[in-house]
Amino acid sequence: MPIGLRLAPQHRIFAAFALHAIGMGSIFPRMPDIKAAMGVGESTLGLTLIGLPVGTLTALTFAAPILERVGFRISLLTILPLITLAYAIAIHAMNPLGFFLLLIPVGLLIGCVEIIINVEADRIEALINKRIMNRAHAFWSFGFFGAGLFGASLAHLGISPQLQLALMILFSLTSVTLCLGQFQPSPTRVKEIDTDKPVFARPTWPILILVGVTVSAMLMEGAGIDWSAIYMRNVFSAGPFVAGSAVAIVALSQAIARYFADGFVEKHAPSGVARFTLWILAVGIICVFFSPSPAVSLVGFALIGIGTSAIFPLAVSAAAQRTDRPSAINVASLVQIAFTIFLLGPPLLGAVAEHWGVQWAYGIAMPLVILSIATAGALGEKSRDESIADTN
Repeated sequence: MPIGLRLAPQHRIFAAFALHAIGMGSIFPRMPDIKAAMGVGESTLGLTLIGLPVGTLTALTFAAPILERVGFRISLLTILPLITLAYAIAIHAMNPLGFFLLLIPVGLLIGCVEIIINVEADRIEALINKRIMNRAHAFWSFGFFGAGLFGASLAHLGISPQLQLALMILFSLTSVTLCLGQFQPSPTRVKEIDTDKPVFARPTWPILILVGVTVSAMLMEGAGIDWSAIYMRNVFSAGPFVAGSAVAIVALSQAIARYFADGFVEKHAPSGVARFTLWILAVGIICVFFSPSPAVSLVGFALIGIGTSAIFPLAVSAAAQRTDRPSAINVASLVQIAFTIFLLGPPLLGAVAEHWGVQWAYGIAMPLVILSIATAGALGEKSRDESIADTN
């Protein structure tokens, strides 16, 4: 008999997003400590972090049919605790090559969970006839905020990253059992039934346009997570708590914006909501790039969180609602590229940070913001109310 809390389907998927982010995000507030322990510069640290997108891209490219065959329930309940275990192992390899290699399995696990929870959120939207995708991603951001605040606090207390990540294993096992023990996958959408499911999630042209919409948000969300703590340490000589708090601020502002975004998307066109948040992202980048003080930088990071909030969830919904292929394949083909930008872009920005200054890890994204604004129409130019009126 399954154990755990009895929750509505949407509340359970919210918990899954949050627990995924807590496990995935537990390492990022400790990046200054990891960098110092390895005795490397920003570019070398960035290269070691490429292990994450290598694994993630592999999973997002090939894992969707395997996960469907194994079943979302057993996959999710198994993989979430394994992410924290894999991190706890990787943190002991305090040399660049070993760290890179041990991050690859972490990326594989992360990619599998991304497919499961995003497809499940879309299916629940169909089941309850209500948008929840942005709110689901809000709980991902709340989880990342918790991980950032927890990591910053332990860094301030002098607790080692190794001990912190070991504690996360116990937390993950307990919380997954409690919150997801009774998880059962939602029914597939009607359009998914009896369709061929290719092994390789090849992106189509419509999916590539959606990638163009997400590229700036994913890159800046990743930079806000990977480099914000190091930015505060390098530029303003901030202490461990303030530096780690920058990661938490990005996640918290993003979470709050995502939590309320679905209501705006119901009333306004997804493309209009996307363009508005992208302009906020541009202002946040300018604040961080030209910042004269830690306070201005933290405001900039908060704006980056708001600016990146709705873009990826809206693109996932657009991909999942396409009828040319099963939603799991379309979501995987979008996420495999967008999430690779999220994970691979910021490590490559390490070379930019080391040679030009860490501010340029943010300033270099401005042309991509313009590209995203230009392609935002692919998300849909009609609100839900307008779409319903057209069908009547």
